Amino acid sequence: MLRGWEPPRKYPLELKERAVRLVFESGRPVRQVARDLGVHHEALRIRVRQAEADTGCWRDLLTSEEREELKRLRKEVAELRRANAILKDASFYFAQELDPTRRR
Repeated sequence: MLRGWEPPRKYPLELKERAVRLVFESGRPVRQVARDLGVHHEALRIRVRQAEADTGCWRDLLTSEEREELKRLRKEVAELRRANAILKDASFYFAQELDPTRRR
């Protein structure tokens, strides 16, 4: 995936938030609310489930904050691995240069 690139959003954020609110407030099934608003039911189901996780209803799902932290930490780990690989290669190179038994 390209850095900094995000796929285009199919539905505006306001519509998603309104749809989730409607599911909670009306008590109607996700499919019915999705059909009424013209959004895909699976997209709405995922948003509703994430909202439930954020409020603590689902203990086995990550909250939005935890997802953001995990994303940040994974990025940091990748950067550290790249830095370690560079340092490892540099130490190998300099160790060879300083080896007195090395032929020139």
